[in-house]
Amino acid sequence: MRMMKIGLLAMIAVAFIAQDAAAQRGTIGREDSKPVRRTYRNPLLPETNLADPHVLRFNGVYYLYATTHTKGYDVYTSDNLVDWVLRGSVYSDPRGGIWAPDVFFDSKGAGKFYLYYTSDMPGRPPGGRNKVIGVAMSNSPLGPFVDQGVLCEIAIDAHLFQDDDKKLYLYYVDLTDGFKIMVQSMSDPLTKEGEPQEVIRPTDSWEKMAGEVTEGPFMVKHRGTYYLMYSGSGANSPDYAIGYATSDSPLGPFTKHPGNPIVKRGNKVLGPGHHCVVEGPDNKLWMVYHQKWTEERSFRRFLAVDPIAFDHEGVIVASVSRDTLEPAPLFRPRLASPKSR
Repeated sequence: MRMMKIGLLAMIAVAFIAQDAAAQRGTIGREDSKPVRRTYRNPLLPETNLADPHVLRFNGVYYLYATTHTKGYDVYTSDNLVDWVLRGSVYSDPRGGIWAPDVFFDSKGAGKFYLYYTSDMPGRPPGGRNKVIGVAMSNSPLGPFVDQGVLCEIAIDAHLFQDDDKKLYLYYVDLTDGFKIMVQSMSDPLTKEGEPQEVIRPTDSWEKMAGEVTEGPFMVKHRGTYYLMYSGSGANSPDYAIGYATSDSPLGPFTKHPGNPIVKRGNKVLGPGHHCVVEGPDNKLWMVYHQKWTEERSFRRFLAVDPIAFDHEGVIVASVSRDTLEPAPLFRPRLASPKSR
């Protein structure tokens, strides 16, 4: 009996020692709490003129990059896709006209973060079609990103997609003869491979409501099918909208969905577009995009988020909202770690 008591006391002592060590490592008290169901209302970050959002999910944190002051990019972070905190500048560029960021984490390569930017073309008047796409690199999603050079000229709106086989494809808009969405195979995040090819151009009436425009490409793969999502019509118009095309290959050919646009103006929503799709803390898909403040032709826009999903036939179903309370993504907030002893 005495030996049993001694053994029990030893086990308790070991447990306390282990608990104390875990506390000093910050691992106790960090388990997820119960899921929290909240509501939210678009617009988000209403004090900021924000467009063309891209969200990267990394280690359970969401990083938001967007078109704002056009001198570079700032980053916001969130744990729930609704509440965003400004974390400062991640990239600045003296060329100006900095638009439409896209950030890719190369988890299977060098472990770096790559920022694909649009900027004005040096030596030419700003604006119009005098734009270039380049790439910058960082060790952290918080930057700073260091420019690695230009990838495409007379082009905007880059998006890098990695397939299941780890091959990389850069989608972007070529402006040399209208707004054509192109695909470029990449041997790595910095290096083009082969020649680009056209996959989408404006052909449908909704893409021509205010200029002939197809832009803001974003690729989603679902059950072996490639869904190339994009925005159509002029971005300064309340008729800006979102559609998609499908293919059996990331290189196309793509067939436009007959139900396009899947997101358009209505119920106070104006000019919804230039979006990304990200998995939320509830493991469901969410669309992060911008809307226009008014019907006037302008580039005054704000951040919005709404759910998106695939129905049983593989059709993308999306809903958009403004000034209404909506169910927020279900998430589990992290509990604070106890102070070290």
